[in-house]
Amino acid sequence: MKLKNSTKRLLMLSMLVIFTISASGCRIPMDENGQILQITTDTTFKEIMSTESWFSAIFVWPLSQLLNIVAPKIGVGMGIALVTVLVNLVLLAVTLRSTIQMQQMQLIQPQLERIQRKYEGRDDDASKMRQANEMNALYKKYNVNPLSSILITFIQFPIIIAMYQAVQRSAAVKTGTFLGLSLAQTPMQGVKEGQYLYIVIWLVMGLIQFVSMMLPQKIAERKAKAEAEKHHRRPEKPKNNNMMMNIYMMGMIMVFGLMWPTAMTVYWAINSVVNIVKTLLVQKIIDKQKQEGAVR
Repeated sequence: MKLKNSTKRLLMLSMLVIFTISASGCRIPMDENGQILQITTDTTFKEIMSTESWFSAIFVWPLSQLLNIVAPKIGVGMGIALVTVLVNLVLLAVTLRSTIQMQQMQLIQPQLERIQRKYEGRDDDASKMRQANEMNALYKKYNVNPLSSILITFIQFPIIIAMYQAVQRSAAVKTGTFLGLSLAQTPMQGVKEGQYLYIVIWLVMGLIQFVSMMLPQKIAERKAKAEAEKHHRRPEKPKNNNMMMNIYMMGMIMVFGLMWPTAMTVYWAINSVVNIVKTLLVQKIIDKQKQEGAVR
């Protein structure tokens, strides 16, 4: 599919903004001893803005302060869960349409692959044009924008980085405990001290993350099977083009999960649960829209 000049400019701008945010925000401030600088209830916005970066002041500071306020009242684990849910609700409200389209893209993947196979090995301009037209017609039929994931990444990326930092910089989280364990300690350190509950939390986080990654693929497979049975044909298993990337990410998360503070392991597990719920919720919306369209 040939991109318009305006779309190319949007993609370039998105990548530039993401790069700028990454360069300015991904590095967590440290003190002279190499320890992460904590944000307490006494830390002001003006202080962070003057001594650190605009990213820390605008994104990280509010989330850290929210954690500092709620964690002492409802517990660190529940505090992280509450803030994670609130952040995801705000993101979902902003990106709902794009999220629906992105999930819809996975559901129509078998049809896209059928079109690609139809024109496989045909490199003449007429065939390329027909293939593009058929794919665009499919996108139009299901009201899908193939570039919807760009918007989601553009909006979600700084918030994900900010939440990642806020959990590590919140004084209430660092000094708090979860199931009697220090959240400042890494799972690896905990195991070395004979506290094997740390490794249980790490394994649970990995399991939930795996389910979160694989759920969209399983939903797409179930939908493809139902569609095939409806038309009395053999079901086509949707190809997961992101499988290698998912495996790579899963490996990285599990390795980092051993070395980062347990607070991050707890946060990642809770965030994965929220993503599972969000995926199921969006799928219900897609099913409802499809039923309403069929009735009309």
